[in-house]
Amino acid sequence: MLPKINTQEMTDFLVDLLNTPSPTGYTDEAIKFIEETFSQFPKLTMWRTNKGSLIIKWDAETAGEARALTAHVDTLGGMVKEIKQSGRLEMTKVGGLTLNGVETEGCWVFTQSGEKIRGSYMINKASSHVYAAETSKTERSEDTMEIRLDAKTKSDHQTRELGIQVGDFVTFDPRVEVTNGFVRSRFLDDKAGIAAIFAAIASITEASLSPARPVYFLISNFEEVGHGAPAGLPSDISELVAVDMAAIGAGQTSDEFHATICVKDSSGPYHHGLSKHLRKLAKENEIAHKVDIYPYYGSDASAAVRAGADVAHALIGPGVDASHNYERTHTDALVATAQWVMAYILSD
Repeated sequence: MLPKINTQEMTDFLVDLLNTPSPTGYTDEAIKFIEETFSQFPKLTMWRTNKGSLIIKWDAETAGEARALTAHVDTLGGMVKEIKQSGRLEMTKVGGLTLNGVETEGCWVFTQSGEKIRGSYMINKASSHVYAAETSKTERSEDTMEIRLDAKTKSDHQTRELGIQVGDFVTFDPRVEVTNGFVRSRFLDDKAGIAAIFAAIASITEASLSPARPVYFLISNFEEVGHGAPAGLPSDISELVAVDMAAIGAGQTSDEFHATICVKDSSGPYHHGLSKHLRKLAKENEIAHKVDIYPYYGSDASAAVRAGADVAHALIGPGVDASHNYERTHTDALVATAQWVMAYILSD
């Protein structure tokens, strides 16, 4: 029987991580938070890669081929593209941000000096009493939307005096809420996966158990733009399991109450042997799970294989509704994912 997952501890960690901004390219604070939290486990060793991702190693009591799991801390966000004559900002997306999903949302602009300036992301013609039907009919795009700063500025010069420059990072409020077991927030992709890994390590440690084989964890920081795991993976691993969200929608088996194994995505099939092993573990340990295929999806595991990694690769994760929008999952799915991670770490 698998050790029990501490659901409250896992949820508390997830909420703290969700409230730590980390758009791709601006992840140091979140990596530091993970590093400090995982330092409570004395048997783990950690180091940073040149790209700034975090590698965690957990040695086994017996020798064997090493394996790895990866989850990404980077999320969607933006950067300042232009300081407009009005003093407002045009933004360029970082990753596959859904613009109408963050319309009217609060945001922060991080300046080079370390200051944060508050604002909100609006359509250019936001006032219905001025623009009438244009407000609702205008297509939402980077060209038709802008950041309205909460600062006294009416010109590009005044905005620059605030310290804002082209290239400054923009983060959006996650709006985290936990209700009746549901966790509703932006950027559950893929902070939910990291929370599941954290919970699995905590439960194994609490039970005084050890991995069956040496295991690495790669917390990557460039997944949302396609090159998270291709660099930094240890050379001695033979398997790589990505722990990332399962997408929910029409034609999918995934839901918010199960973990899911993806057997094929836009990159093609995952490794059949490793996927079969994980499905066997789920059945043996009575882990609530689904099997699914995602035609518009790619993971750090598939990115690593495309880059030439000689590993068996697989993908598991909690069901997350409204991916790349205002997302939601349930602690049932998080617990099931943590159990699956735990079963894999403890398996031969």
